[in-house]
Amino acid sequence: MSINVSKYEFNSKEQFETKFKALHTEDEEGNLIPKFKFTVIQIGHLTIEDGVYDEEGEVITPAVTDDKWHVDALWQDLEDHPYGWKTYNIDLDTEGMHGFVGISYLENKF
Repeated sequence: MSINVSKYEFNSKEQFETKFKALHTEDEEGNLIPKFKFTVIQIGHLTIEDGVYDEEGEVITPAVTDDKWHVDALWQDLEDHPYGWKTYNIDLDTEGMHGFVGISYLENKF
């Protein structure tokens, strides 16, 4: 079994959801059945600047986030990114903010 880990930046959560749904077939009852083995973790928007809060937790300055929808994926037995995902792949020189336990992104990325 081969394992690859990838990190993606989609233009929106809706775009990610469309790409995610395409990784599945649908049964008669509308349940999504994966076409192959994978795990996808939604990170969401990344915080660029932390917010500032007072002692009671009230927002003084709101946090600033980026406008991309970030996702990490672990793919099993694929030779390349699934169709339509490669365009959104990002290449980091660190493990990033999220990892799959015991599996290095840097050692297993496409």
